[in-house]
Amino acid sequence: MSGLLRSILAALVFALAGCAAPQPPGTISLVRHDFIALPGWSADRIDQAMVALNRSCRRIVALPPDRPLGPAAFGAAGEWQPACIFGAAIPAGDNVAARAFIERHFTPLAVFDGEAMDGLFTGYFEPLLRGSRTRGGNFQTPLYARPDDLITVELGRFREAWRNERIAGRAVDGALAPYDTRAEIDQGSLARRARVLAWVTDPIDAFFLHIQGSGRVVLAEGGEMRAGFAAQNGHAYVPIGRVLVERGVLTREQVSMQSIRAWLAAHPDESRALLHANPSYVFFRELDGEGPLGSEGVALTPGRSLAVDRSQIALGVPIWLDAEDPLDPDRRLQRLMVAQDTGGAIRGIVRGDVFWGAGADAAERAGRMRARGRFWVLLPVAIARRLDAP
Repeated sequence: MSGLLRSILAALVFALAGCAAPQPPGTISLVRHDFIALPGWSADRIDQAMVALNRSCRRIVALPPDRPLGPAAFGAAGEWQPACIFGAAIPAGDNVAARAFIERHFTPLAVFDGEAMDGLFTGYFEPLLRGSRTRGGNFQTPLYARPDDLITVELGRFREAWRNERIAGRAVDGALAPYDTRAEIDQGSLARRARVLAWVTDPIDAFFLHIQGSGRVVLAEGGEMRAGFAAQNGHAYVPIGRVLVERGVLTREQVSMQSIRAWLAAHPDESRALLHANPSYVFFRELDGEGPLGSEGVALTPGRSLAVDRSQIALGVPIWLDAEDPLDPDRRLQRLMVAQDTGGAIRGIVRGDVFWGAGADAAERAGRMRARGRFWVLLPVAIARRLDAP
């Protein structure tokens, strides 16, 4: 659909909802919708999304009822708990019962950024690396655990206006100072200050592990280690694909994980400097059991977990996604997902990152996904009714 047609559609939705003039860009608006009007709603296997939703619901049910789920429009945990308890009783694999549950307990609301419904949707996956517990031979690139001197500050504890915002650094002379950059860490600044979980064979693989946030390491000693996100050094994430576009090396349309990897492999003498253009650095922890874990603290579900900007969209919220398919421009990706993760590059109202799982197919989809799309949040009926009230 063209940009003009989408603008007309956005204006029409506002008009049908009886709304006043659309809000300016950067302002979130939620407009009531009907399930029957959601593109592709009748074709999705809703029961497959219940795995992800029930994982989030177990966390929500354990929260104090008055605990806000996120931004004010998404209500408090107590307003979600009745639906969560009911959903846990839906039989696994029963698509009819799952669809009836969602339609009875939730109301879809179209998400607008000002007048715009369209936004950017990318993908991520769980990569597989080769590594060792000890340094030697080809195993020279460290995966660091969280350093003891790293201080992460949740700014919302100090100002309500800063909810879901955070900074990180280290204490220097009684003040918080910026933490080491990627370039400084690669040059050995943490050699005596942080524990190494594993040494891997390829610095480019390690870099993309930082971008994905979690992955698995096949150990030379035998077995696997699952590495999950533990902390970040506080520096802003800079996409190296954007750097290559700014240098005229690639066009925006050409940027993908695959094209970036190809450029790095073809320019080994320049690759280190390009990686250092992104000062952000991720620290890991070793995970046992289900995984990988998203920012919500629950295991992610391939094809059903979505990373969002948590300053705009609450974690644990079911979302109906309508976006371009990453491998087939003539098809649409239309499915029920759950907001369960965040990411350094995931900023904005209509913005999301689809978790595709592990393996070659997941890597292909994630690496090539740079899709235009839109989404609807599904809120408990009582919350949606309150938002409608004058």
